[in-house]
Amino acid sequence: MRVAVLGTGVVGRTIGSKLMQLGHEVTMGSRSADNESAGGWASEAGEKAEHGTFEDAAAAGELVFNCTAGTASLEALAAAGADNLSGKLLIDVSNPLDFSGGFPPSLSVMGDDSLAEQIQRAHPDGRVVKTLHTMNCAVMVDPGRLSGDHDVFVCGDDDGAKAQVSELLQSFGWPAGSVVDLGELSAARGTEAYVLLWVRLYGAFSTGDLNIKVVR
Repeated sequence: MRVAVLGTGVVGRTIGSKLMQLGHEVTMGSRSADNESAGGWASEAGEKAEHGTFEDAAAAGELVFNCTAGTASLEALAAAGADNLSGKLLIDVSNPLDFSGGFPPSLSVMGDDSLAEQIQRAHPDGRVVKTLHTMNCAVMVDPGRLSGDHDVFVCGDDDGAKAQVSELLQSFGWPAGSVVDLGELSAARGTEAYVLLWVRLYGAFSTGDLNIKVVR
């Protein structure tokens, strides 16, 4: 599959590399076609790795990962182009963390809205699914690095899109029973807010190698 990864930070590079390992063709997108981080990643990732602008990547991809910083996601997706996102599965991995007041961060979107819902409203023809954003990117692509069972959440308004995401997550190593469908996209209000607790857990344990398990 041809996949667009928007964002050149550690999350985008980690997910892009995992997709390459699984045999997908990946185009990493950034604000400028000569982005050094994207270029360096592409040169190391292999023959099926390319890079370009947000628009270049979205046009090339059959599926799109949004791995940009949450406070810049709407701008990045606008640059990618509505036509290039129309009808495509858009996996949102971003978090609306606002560090303008220092640490710990606050949320730029909260309460009766979420960043995922804002993205869906901005791109109504896209099929937005929120997932993977509640954990460290190393755990996203290698759940086995943690001992025991733990969960990954998905939510979205398109059941077919969520089923496709579940299959992709299983290819990342997530057991089917650990993929928890929270329902419609508005569930992202809770999962995005959870990241404020994740930040505190990171501080308490001095590691990002952690996740949660729903016990019932």
